[in-house]
Amino acid sequence: MNILVVNCGSSSLKYEVYAMPQQCSLGKGLIERIGLSDGKIKQKAKGKVFELARDIPDHTVAFELMMQALLDKEAGIIASVSEIQGVGHRVVHGGEQYSASVLIDDKVMDAIEANCELAPLHNPANLTGIHEAQRVFPGVPQVAVFDTAFHQSLPPSAYLYGIPREFYDKYRIRRYGFHGTSHRFVAGIALTMMKRSPENTNLITCHLGNGASITAIQAGKSIDTSMGFTPLEGLMMGTRSGDLDPSIIFYLEDRGFDRHELHNILNKKSGLLGLSGISSDLRDIEDAADKGNEDAIQALETYAYRIRKFIGAYAANLIKLDGIVFTGGVGENAVKMRERICSRLENIGIHISHDKNRKVGGSAGIISQPYSPTTILVIPTNEELQIALDATHIINPELQTAVL
Repeated sequence: MNILVVNCGSSSLKYEVYAMPQQCSLGKGLIERIGLSDGKIKQKAKGKVFELARDIPDHTVAFELMMQALLDKEAGIIASVSEIQGVGHRVVHGGEQYSASVLIDDKVMDAIEANCELAPLHNPANLTGIHEAQRVFPGVPQVAVFDTAFHQSLPPSAYLYGIPREFYDKYRIRRYGFHGTSHRFVAGIALTMMKRSPENTNLITCHLGNGASITAIQAGKSIDTSMGFTPLEGLMMGTRSGDLDPSIIFYLEDRGFDRHELHNILNKKSGLLGLSGISSDLRDIEDAADKGNEDAIQALETYAYRIRKFIGAYAANLIKLDGIVFTGGVGENAVKMRERICSRLENIGIHISHDKNRKVGGSAGIISQPYSPTTILVIPTNEELQIALDATHIINPELQTAVL
């Protein structure tokens, strides 16, 4: 069966078609700058490229453009809509209602809509993608794969904030966590590479990209994660501040900054970009640091330090740590950053092999020393494949869908 994976972001739409259970990608595309006059689409399939620049005012138009590309006679992925037997949707927020992927019905749609207030930039776009898919592929099963679902196994001690309980009871303010699909995917690959079963394995998975989060996984379940009520909490990221003293916001408000300005600063002008004053791209900051730029050096050291703090805290709570996984654009490719992060963790049994680390590049591999009690792995993430796996399992559970 062919599964169309749809990922509607706040201003983008990523999609990919998988032949299942073979797990073979038939082609994929990306639509960017939705809501702007200079939107664009680029699709690659069978060695051919479909590319177009045009005004893309909203996600409805973006979905229509995706269908045009999918069905294009020269560079398309499918010949007709009948070739799609299922659609898997990435949905950012499932609240407390869903701890696993589900077949979409009216109840699920209502829950996604109810959680729009928790993810106002993403859930509405996710809903549009679902509505459009239902219109274009009538009768075809649709599956929701929630970013937050994997973290619903967090205990109250990990998800509650130290604020009046009524804020949780009345306003649902708690730590939800994100990137769950990525953490779940790489954890499964890690178990295969380590030849271990989930029941006796504890992992820390580090999804390091422009957005970044770390998750502690015990016996296959997430027991803590760095992102919280929103993706702003936790690690310092490309443009997000991560953890900070909440009083800083009140302090800046007293000095004339309004809430919209502060929201923009903390989400889009902070992190590596804000601290370095150079870029949100780690590669640019590494280049500047190599030339002696002190701000760049401090930004890199702060980034690595924050990650080490979370690894140390999670290792203490897990008691025994069997593996650490690096994934995401930075985690998979930033050789120097992986060394920075691991360089002061030897005291808790984490010993990186500099030679293996340099050789693995951005491909999957083990980069720890043979004598390291904790295995260190680099694993490219593939959220689209995980969504396709979930959709296939739900739509046709008889098909074998283990990761190949």
